Parts: sequence; C-alpha cells; structure tokens
Amino acid sequence: MYVLVAPCIQNPACRARGITTDEDLDCFSRAVERCRRFSIEMVPLPCPETIYLGADREPGSFLNRLATPEFAALLDRLEAEVRAAIRERGEPPIAIVGVDSSPACGVTATYRSSEKQPGRGAFLARFPDIPAVDVKEFSRYRVYLAGPLFTEAEQAYNLVLRDLLEAHLFDVYLPQEVGDTSHTRCREENGTIFARHLRALEETDIVVAVIDGADADSGTSWEMGYAYALGKKVVALRTDFRIAGHHELVNLMLEESAAVVTAKEDLPRALGSLLPASG
Repeated sequence: MYVLVAPCIQNPACRARGITTDEDLDCFSRAVERCRRFSIEMVPLPCPETIYLGADREPGSFLNRLATPEFAALLDRLEAEVRAAIRERGEPPIAIVGVDSSPACGVTATYRSSEKQPGRGAFLARFPDIPAVDVKEFSRYRVYLAGPLFTEAEQAYNLVLRDLLEAHLFDVYLPQEVGDTSHTRCREENGTIFARHLRALEETDIVVAVIDGADADSGTSWEMGYAYALGKKVVALRTDFRIAGHHELVNLMLEESAAVVTAKEDLPRALGSLLPASG
C-alpha cells in the first residue's frame, strides 16, 4: 500500500522561497504520521519546478514561469518515469497527495495565472486516472467517536465502527476505553475523564457521532455541539428509522451542525476515505 506524494511534503526545501507557513509544516508532519501509523509507503514524485527553476527560487505562477516548450518536455519525461515506476510496482497507488496552490502539484486549486484557479497543477493533471487529495485533507485523519457507551450492545457497536474507520486509515479515539466505566467511579475520576475527552475533542480533526434512539444521547449531543463550536467537521450516523418531524430525523440543531448518514457503510466516504467502500 503506497501513496505518491508531492516531494515538498517530506522535504519542504523543495518549495519556492518564503511560501511555507507553520500550518503547512503541521499538515506535512501529520500526513507523514498518518502514513507511519498505517504502514503506508510514501513514494515521492519528482519536483518539476525544482528541476526546471532550481531549489532557491522566487514564487511564481505557471504562466509567468513555466509555460514553455522546455517545461512541457520535462513534464513528458517525468510522467513517463512515474508511470514506469507504477508499472514496476505492479499495483496502483492509493492516491496522489498533492499541495494545493502549487503550479505543478495542486489538487483542487493551482496558480496557473496570478490568481488561484480551480483544477490540478500542470504535473498532477498528467495523471487524471489516479485519485488525488490535498495534503491538508489527507492530514485530517484523527477521529473522535462519540456515542452512547453504557450497555454491552452500545460498546460492541462502537468497536465495530472503530474497526471500520481504522480499516479506512482513520485513527480513532474511543471514549469508552478511557477511565473507569462503572457506576461507582469517584468524583475525581469524573473530572479526569472529562479533561481527557475535552483534550481529545480539541486535538481531533473529525467527530463521528452516533445519534440513534428516540432522542440522541445527551453526552454525544454535547460533544457534537462543542466540536461544531470549535469548527470541527462533524459526521452523524443515524440508522434508526424513527423520525422527529417532516424535515428532521432526530433533532434540528444536531442535523444542521453535521453531515448525516444513515448507514455505517457510508461513514468512510463521508469522512473522505481513499479506499474502496468494501475496504
């Protein structure tokens, strides 16, 4: 299992002078950590801009720096090399992990001219057959799994969801695995558990919330609201066929603050999984 990656993710020195921010470096680091966590090999692409313009270069758009016959010929050669390497491996990559805004390796946006435009950069556009994801999206893989956890059935279902998400390369924080779950736990333990869950919510990228039942679990609802206030992505799972009204499955406030799916098999895609649905 491997991904092709823009080389600057592993070596930010490949980027043009002065454009790399602390946020960029954090995303690069978390993308590398995701690959380490799930044993995904990172195979760096060649950097056409570095080869053509040199490592210590001023920022620039495609049209003012790279729109030349020589650069097009370089892309021809590099594409052939990459495709030969893929054939030699005998299996396709999961995806290309690119860096948006890059004239060569942008995924959904690129500086073709002086203003950012939608679409792939000049090099990644050579591989329309390979899925591509921006490094910022790829680095968002830490999931907080919120849901009722008071019965054996609830805890077993949470484990099923955890295994499903980890099979799709998401790192899952499962609250039921933290602290004493008995009814006799002390007040001090309550505070410790609350603090750990709070820190996990603040550090996570995505909250997945189970909102089955006649009414959603109160703790889950609180976690969803807190995550929404922090600007986190929230995906709610509602498999219960009961509805609360003509336009709500369970609760207007919860549904308006989350993307709602109605089958656990739909969760990976809602979270941006790069693997097939059956993976």
